[in-house]
Amino acid sequence: MPSEEKATGSTVTMHVVASLDGFIARKDNSVSWLDDDGSIYEAGVSISADEIAAFVKSIDCYVLGSRTYEHALELGWVYGDTPTVVVTGRKLPQARESVEFYSGDLRTLVNEKLAPRYRNIWLVGGAMLCQRFLELGLVDEIRLTIAPVLLGDGLRLFGGSLTEERWNLKNVVAYRNGFVELTYNAATE
Repeated sequence: MPSEEKATGSTVTMHVVASLDGFIARKDNSVSWLDDDGSIYEAGVSISADEIAAFVKSIDCYVLGSRTYEHALELGWVYGDTPTVVVTGRKLPQARESVEFYSGDLRTLVNEKLAPRYRNIWLVGGAMLCQRFLELGLVDEIRLTIAPVLLGDGLRLFGGSLTEERWNLKNVVAYRNGFVELTYNAATE
C-alpha cells in the first residue's frame, strides 16, 4: 500500500544499491564492492557532476538507520547539510547539526514529523529499516540500483518477512559503469 502522504504532496523514496544476487553489504558490512572497477557499458548513460549536484539538491530529507549512519560517518559524510533523521534506540554522537535522532513509531515519524516539513524524503538504509517501512506501507517509490557484481553472501536487501506486493515499473536507466537503476511506484488498488 502506498503511503497516505501522497495527499500532502510528500513522497518517501527508498533508495538502495544491491548486488546482482540481492545483497547490500558483505557479512562484515563492507561495501567496497560498490567502487567503480573501470568497466564501461557503451550504451549506458553518464551524468555530469552538475547533474548529480542538482539531483541531490532536490532531496529535502534523508532517513537512515543507526548502522547506516555510522557507516556514512566512516566513509565520509555524503549527505551534506541536508536534514537527516537517524532512526535508532541507541545513543549516538551527533556528528553534524543537520542530523537528528528519532526513536519511536515510524508512522508518526513520516506522517507527523517529516511529511509536513519535507516534500522529497529519501530512505537510504539499512535493510531492516527499509523492510519495516515497506511492511508499514510508508514507501511510495523504490529506486533500486543493481551493481554488476555477485557477492555470494552478505546482508540481504529483503528478508523473509515481507508479504507479496505488486509495484509498477516507472523507469529504467543503465549507466556507463554497468550499474542499472530500476524505479518503481507503489501499485494502487
